[in-house]
Amino acid sequence: MCETVGSTLIAIAQDSILDGLGQPLRGADEQQPWLQEQGATFVTLNHRQQLRGCIGSLQAYRALLTDVKANAVAAAFHDPRFPPLQMGEWNDIEIEVSLLSALEPVVFESELHALEQLRPGVDGVVLQFGTQRSTFLPQVWGHFSDAEAFLRQLKQKAGLPAGFWHENIALQRYTVEKFRQRDLTVTAVEGMG
Repeated sequence: MCETVGSTLIAIAQDSILDGLGQPLRGADEQQPWLQEQGATFVTLNHRQQLRGCIGSLQAYRALLTDVKANAVAAAFHDPRFPPLQMGEWNDIEIEVSLLSALEPVVFESELHALEQLRPGVDGVVLQFGTQRSTFLPQVWGHFSDAEAFLRQLKQKAGLPAGFWHENIALQRYTVEKFRQRDLTVTAVEGMG
């Protein structure tokens, strides 16, 4: 079942991006009943093993089908860190879809206490201070030596100094079920590029 879910989500993301590129679609199966349940996803695009776009939803507020489609299009064409995806890049793009669990507050008394509760490689983390907010998916842990480095970079992503700490910082965590295109038996799109 897990591979079927992953293959379906990857195919939907592919079709959404192909549609945005003005190309023929693969014909993803959008009729599965579970796609109408609310879900939160992140769609990550890598081009030759380098990040090329990543956009997502932290909380489920719309149908999973709608969420994956919207996030795939946003990752490909509206991530402010990158120019819109071009057709010439398509054959070197790998799609990853992360299906998020519900957010869970992290209760802590100090920064050290917060760090002790984070589970490297398991927790996605949302940091919020006032209107400033950032998140890293669990996959991002691999880029950092420890929880302290992870949290420093998360603060910087939110626009805060790396060494900043305040009692009003809020942390939430979540887990993901991650589906990578290369790990699934998803039919490749032929004749593109």
